[in-house]
Amino acid sequence: MAPVAVFVGAPGAGKTTVGEAVAELLGVPFSDSDAIIEARAGKPIPEIFFDDGEDAFRALERETIAAALSDFDGILALGGGAILDDGTRALLKGHTVVYLSVELSDAVKRVGLGGGRPLLAINPRATLKYLLDQRRPLYSQVATHTVATDGRAPAEIAAEVAALLKA
Repeated sequence: MAPVAVFVGAPGAGKTTVGEAVAELLGVPFSDSDAIIEARAGKPIPEIFFDDGEDAFRALERETIAAALSDFDGILALGGGAILDDGTRALLKGHTVVYLSVELSDAVKRVGLGGGRPLLAINPRATLKYLLDQRRPLYSQVATHTVATDGRAPAEIAAEVAALLKA
């Protein structure tokens, strides 16, 4: 068993919104690795970062994603920073990975300026730009398909992704 597709992308790319819509179009379940991590840890991700540090969070994230890749058969959205971990990127090999790309202006509009996102707590616009620049090559590296989301409605993006996955 393996996911139909794994969604990656920066904060604000639409991984959850589009992922849920694609899952509905394809008639499969949707799951979000961040939600699974919070359920496993019994606390929100910002608290995991604060209490245990980013390294502990990334290890928990990698374990959670490894389990989901082997026993979940729907659409799986990963947290924006999941691809920073070499082990997580290696786990994605052989899976259908959809990279939802987003430019800074759209990401800022969608994310707001940081609420509940630990890495965007200080100077969110500059931090988001840095994250986009840092992560874009890694998203591209793991992607089977890349879909631009800028200026597009979630339903339009979902229809494009669903068509790619059915092809």
